[in-house]
Amino acid sequence: MNADVRILVIEDDPAVAEALVEGIGSDGYRVHREATAAGGMRAARTQHPQLIVLDVRLPDGSGYDVCRELRRAGLHQPILMLTVQGDEVDQVLGLEAGADDYILKPYRLRELLARIRAQLRRAYGDLATGAADLLYAGDLVIDRGAARVTREGRAIELTPTELRLLVYLAQHPGQVLSRDQLLEHVWGYGADLIDEKTVNVHVRRLRTKIEADPDNPTIVQTVTGLGYRLGGG
Repeated sequence: MNADVRILVIEDDPAVAEALVEGIGSDGYRVHREATAAGGMRAARTQHPQLIVLDVRLPDGSGYDVCRELRRAGLHQPILMLTVQGDEVDQVLGLEAGADDYILKPYRLRELLARIRAQLRRAYGDLATGAADLLYAGDLVIDRGAARVTREGRAIELTPTELRLLVYLAQHPGQVLSRDQLLEHVWGYGADLIDEKTVNVHVRRLRTKIEADPDNPTIVQTVTGLGYRLGGG
């Protein structure tokens, strides 16, 4: 099955890129590598990879800009961003640019593959079942079969992670969900592989797309010290 999955690696450092291509390929995926932002964006548009591994620092631009451009172009496959160890600014900016997850350099191959599998499973498994069940969040209609969210018939563009987050909240209306619960059920792994600020950033980004006033949210509500819950909109 993995042989049918195409993964695009956008990394300019030859040694890092070689390790990524070899490591990801060892799990059976088809891997294509680009060394520049321009080449990466072109490959993303023409080769239709199922997942993109994107470095923050590229010779002709930043990974943040690449991520934003891909999202603006309507590409919604998961993006896993490579960031420098301990640089929290890189991590948060990457998530805010539209990345679904990040991994720190130097990375552990086992962790990298775990994150890739989780993103693929969530993006093309749970939300791509073809089931025509509808969920509701305030005045939003969530069609899981079509992986589509609408408000009064108008589509709202969400990344796969944002959609999974909204779906999980909508499946538990009114219930307070901790960040650990969201990490487990939305990202597919626990807090030992990812920290809670990832949840906070994605919630903030989701609110900018679905809330009338993101600073005073009514759909995705914060329960101080506990987590988040779905409100009535």
